[in-house]
Amino acid sequence: MLGVGGVHAYTAAKGGVISLTRAVAVTYAKNKVRCNVICPGAVDTPMMAHVLHGENQRLRQGYERSHPLGRVGTPEDIAGMALYLASDESSWVTGSVFTIDGGNSAQ
Repeated sequence: MLGVGGVHAYTAAKGGVISLTRAVAVTYAKNKVRCNVICPGAVDTPMMAHVLHGENQRLRQGYERSHPLGRVGTPEDIAGMALYLASDESSWVTGSVFTIDGGNSAQ
């Protein structure tokens, strides 16, 4: 999760979700309730349509260049992690943060 200038409340809320996830995971583990968070990078969704599909294609190209994998994400990129977390394969996973951002946060 990265800070984004100019959208302070949005960025703070993202940090709050991570802390809430960890607190819920610890609190409810005894009830066998697991809680994890997926932190996606730039994903081609309706929320990002104005940036990725607008008249200024330089914005999309900038997003693509900023990600080491060279593209923005797709909903399917995120769905795989969601399916894993919903499956029995992740039965020992709780309180974890999964960043799926094409390597952007690794830079």
